Amino acid sequence: MPAILIADDNRQIVSILEEYAKKEGFSVTTAFDGAAALDKARTTCFDMILLDVMMPCMDGFEVCREIRRQSNVPIIMITARGEDFERIMGLDIGADDYIVKPFSPGEVMARVRAILRRIAREDDAKAQVFTFGSLTVNLDEYITEIGGVRIPLTKKETEILWTLGTNKNKVFSRDNLLNSLWGFDYYGDTRTVDSHIKRLRAKLDEVPHDGWKIRTIWGVGYKFEVTL
Repeated sequence: MPAILIADDNRQIVSILEEYAKKEGFSVTTAFDGAAALDKARTTCFDMILLDVMMPCMDGFEVCREIRRQSNVPIIMITARGEDFERIMGLDIGADDYIVKPFSPGEVMARVRAILRRIAREDDAKAQVFTFGSLTVNLDEYITEIGGVRIPLTKKETEILWTLGTNKNKVFSRDNLLNSLWGFDYYGDTRTVDSHIKRLRAKLDEVPHDGWKIRTIWGVGYKFEVTL
């Protein structure tokens, strides 16, 4: 369940936003002053923060600035004033969006959904590039490099390395790899996996690399072993 922090000294606004957020499926934490909001942001991993600008103890700008020192959690600033300089300041210190009171709670939730969708797309894009030490595997372009040196892997060899590398130290049986990479309807046998692993190792070993290796777990399968 995604978690959201709603920070505003107006308890009625917090109550309304909390109700809408719960309908959206969020686990809701509330705060009514800046110091409490910052403390909760530092001790809890949130997926979204709604942060009022004018709060006692610390204003929203200061809270946002402090959060940004340690976290990239999405932040939507909320204010009763709509001056351009305040919006610019909020965005410059790291806020993702800005909403002026009075607002529709439905619009706030729409802004929340839009930001989370954008972040999910960015995360998906990043997830297509795996790096470990000097090793980089780009699954979008099927390019593998060690220390900037291109390793000429086939499509299936790249997929094997990706599967093992993104699950460091996890042992995959030959059947696991055969079913996940060749498909359940493939009529070959597990020796297909062994031959691909052999060629993959030979190509990887042409370039020095430290900290990892493709290890055989006898009688079981293979894993990307971290050796640091």
